[in-house]
Amino acid sequence: MSHPLLICFLCSVAGISDVSQVPSVLMAVKGNDAQLNCTHKKDFTFNQMYWYRQRPGQTMTLIVFTSTLNSKHDYGESDPNKFPVIKTVQESGSLTVNNVESDDSAVYFCSVSKHTVQ
Repeated sequence: MSHPLLICFLCSVAGISDVSQVPSVLMAVKGNDAQLNCTHKKDFTFNQMYWYRQRPGQTMTLIVFTSTLNSKHDYGESDPNKFPVIKTVQESGSLTVNNVESDDSAVYFCSVSKHTVQ
């Protein structure tokens, strides 16, 4: 019998409501995939999206950085096969956690920023 795992998905940070994440809480069955969605109401220049994870008792870590300006996502040390992302429009993006395991139980959240040229 499979037991569901809890994946918390933070809805808003410090009362900022222009970035929304759905679902806010997700129960996933071990071995299944879990998709998390992020949208924002900022202007079109906010085309960069960051996905983070914080496991219980640990510090927050960046999973992936993505942008509509570049089709290559920056996973750093994260596995792109474990965490595929979709970011085709400025206002939204999604992160999937493939083949959910006990170790994936965490708080996940996204943030957005605007592209600047210096």
